[in-house]
Amino acid sequence: MILDQVYSPTKTEETPKVSYKKDTTSEKPLRSIVKSISWRIVGTIDTVLISWIITGTLALAFSIGAVELVTKMALYFFHERIWNTINWGR
Repeated sequence: MILDQVYSPTKTEETPKVSYKKDTTSEKPLRSIVKSISWRIVGTIDTVLISWIITGTLALAFSIGAVELVTKMALYFFHERIWNTINWGR
């Protein structure tokens, strides 16, 4: 529970016994890949729509979206993997 993660009982209170079977502090690379793909689908649709509105050309909008899809997916994957090594905020 989120409250259990935020609240730390004082020494006079009994500390609840919690056992976690999973490592909740990191993700496997496959999860990061799937998250990258799903987020890029949403982001690329947004980019294509904005590009279409600005340029008025659907073919140009899809071209922009295709380039953006590949580059941002790779950037997001490495961004996630780097953040996974940082313990701040866990």
